[in-house]
Order: sequence, then C-alpha cells, then structure tokens
Amino acid sequence: MWDISFRSTVRAERLRFTDDPRTAVRFSGTGERESTSRSDRTHLPDRIVPGEEYHDVGVAYRLVTRLTGEPDDDPGGADGTDA
Repeated sequence: MWDISFRSTVRAERLRFTDDPRTAVRFSGTGERESTSRSDRTHLPDRIVPGEEYHDVGVAYRLVTRLTGEPDDDPGGADGTDA
C-alpha cells in the first residue's frame, strides 16, 4: 500500500526540445520512505536529440511513495495542537 500515488499523462501532436531535458524528483521532510517512479513514452526515444521534432508523442508518468519508518511522536505543535 502506498501513501501517495501520482499519475499524469501528457500528449502532443508535435514536440521539440531546444536543450536536453533535465528531470528530478525530490521528497522533502522527515522520515524514511520508499519511492519509485516510472515513465512510459510513445514515439519518443530514451535519449532526446535537441532540435529534432517528434510527432504524435505521449508520456505516461507514475510516482509512488510510502513512509517506512516509525511515525513522529509529535504530529502537531509542541503543546499537542496543530501549529
């Protein structure tokens, strides 16, 4: 069971990159977690060539994460209330 699951699909008739795409996924906060992400591409190579035009493209992306450590002892403020 995952705590967070995010899915997104993007489609385009035409797509051209002027530079190499840069992607990153970061999780801020505390606690140990297990995370994974995956993208499935349609009509896009694994390595994009800047300046080349791609047609009828799609990207389906999924990211999932879950906390694996113990929960925090104090989920609210110092006095037990939400701050």
